[in-house]
Amino acid sequence: MSDKQQTAVPEGFWLDAQGRLVPESMVKPIDQERDRLVKQLVDRASKLSTELADFKAVAFGDIEAFVELSAEQYSAKVGGKKGNVTLYSYDGRFKIQRAVQESIVFDERLQAARALIDDCLRDWTQGARPEVVTLVNDAFRTDTKGEIRTARVLALRRLEIRDERWQRAMTAIGEACQVIGSKSYIRVYERIGDSDQYKAISLDIAGV
Repeated sequence: MSDKQQTAVPEGFWLDAQGRLVPESMVKPIDQERDRLVKQLVDRASKLSTELADFKAVAFGDIEAFVELSAEQYSAKVGGKKGNVTLYSYDGRFKIQRAVQESIVFDERLQAARALIDDCLRDWTQGARPEVVTLVNDAFRTDTKGEIRTARVLALRRLEIRDERWQRAMTAIGEACQVIGSKSYIRVYERIGDSDQYKAISLDIAGV
């Protein structure tokens, strides 16, 4: 606990940002009103944050229980890692998705893959396959944090290239993938009219 949190504020005084006691009579009305507004909104935000955390826990638990209940109808036991699942209301108006997003990084074998790819590119100069050169250079370009964009590197594996070095490079990319963690999300949607399109019911304050 910080010193500010431990400081007992006597009646008739306010504690300022430097931890100093200031007589209430010296605190401007506009500063008092700002303090009241900030603390009121922070109090509401804290309660909403707790409610969202409770909703997430309940939602994950209820969805997992339902998945197991559904599996029991076929005498099947669901085990292992919990993956993505989408549940629809009976009338199709609403759907809820449980989504699991894995965090993937590459180990040192990615360097071997890049070396093999570079060998291929050197042999494919003279403009024979400029689109492949562009895709490769873009895939290995780092993002603003200096990290390799995994999705673009993995997308190279979809290219139909028979060169044996390229095939070995794609194998190295696959083996270099390391899952270091995952995050789970709950997404709630409502159907737009009678269409087959859904709009998200935002649980993010920025998206409301």
